[in-house]
Amino acid sequence: MESTRLSDRILIEALRSGDEQAFTTIYKEYWYRMFVVAYRKLQHREVAEELIQDIFTRLWKERESVKIISLDYYLFSAVRYEVIDYIRAYGPQNAYLSYYQAFTNFEETNTENTIAFNELVENIDKGLDTLPEKSKEVFRLSRMENWSISQIAGHMHLSEKAVEYHLTKATKSMRSYLKESLISLLALLTFFNS
Repeated sequence: MESTRLSDRILIEALRSGDEQAFTTIYKEYWYRMFVVAYRKLQHREVAEELIQDIFTRLWKERESVKIISLDYYLFSAVRYEVIDYIRAYGPQNAYLSYYQAFTNFEETNTENTIAFNELVENIDKGLDTLPEKSKEVFRLSRMENWSISQIAGHMHLSEKAVEYHLTKATKSMRSYLKESLISLLALLTFFNS
């Protein structure tokens, strides 16, 4: 462990002084492991590769000012934050798309399907907006990002019981809110796909 810290310190100092060999060593040592972590969460090879590339690009550009004590901690924290940012930006659309694809045939995309999909997305967003902030965040992390109860509890600094409470409350509220709109949506899809 001490030798890892020592080699980390040497690599970090060399990196700060602009040593390209140190950067290459860090890249070769960490790239694949970081990619695996990102890919497991995103299930999308190109996006995972791009996120890892962005982390290394930023590391090189900010090498003189970045504060790193442990390469492991710094790089894997960076992966975690990049993945979270990506999911926040694009995850809900992917979650909606997966849900929608389960009920429709996407061999031919047509105007009716697009309208129905947009209506579903809009209704889910409206339903989420009716939730209290904590319940909304718990629901989003659980249902749209597939986080476990314990992961959510750790992330939000709540007890697992509190997370379960918020999830139950949010799920009931969303079910009630979406019941009417899903009936309308399914009727619309049945009408257009028959």
